Amino acid sequence: MPIAGSHDLAEGDALRRDFGWALGVLFRAYLKAANEATGTLPGGPRGHQVLEAATRKPPVSQSVIAQEIGIDRTVMTYLLDDLEKEGLLTRRPDPADRRSRQVVATDKGVERLEHLRGLILRAQDYVLQDLDESDRKALRCLMQRSALKLDSLDPTAPCNVIRDIKATDCP
Repeated sequence: MPIAGSHDLAEGDALRRDFGWALGVLFRAYLKAANEATGTLPGGPRGHQVLEAATRKPPVSQSVIAQEIGIDRTVMTYLLDDLEKEGLLTRRPDPADRRSRQVVATDKGVERLEHLRGLILRAQDYVLQDLDESDRKALRCLMQRSALKLDSLDPTAPCNVIRDIKATDCP
């Protein structure tokens, strides 16, 4: 069955019908746009994800954030150092486990994050420009559903924290 908007791909064009190829093209386009959107933010798009995680209530530990976004713990420490030097977040001992450090966005970090959210949305819009709003929402929801399931199956997923991040606007 032809895909709407497939630009009449020839039946023999298996590469451009390949899921991995399409995912790679979308990922590269998103990464380029997100890097541009995050500008001088330490860590670029990863720094944005860390700031998003740093606004959680209750706060989570740096090791939980590192696992969730797939950053090596050592790299995470350097990224947090850079974000902290910019005054965007702070690390504090976890009252429940003094060996663990919670990551908390500062007021400056929350303000920067609000600005970044708009820029990241524009980057997403650029990548999904060929889709109408209904298709964009459907694609995001399907990807979130798959990502949540795969993350829950990952043995390194931290205590199923990901279950707390629900896509509430998805059917």
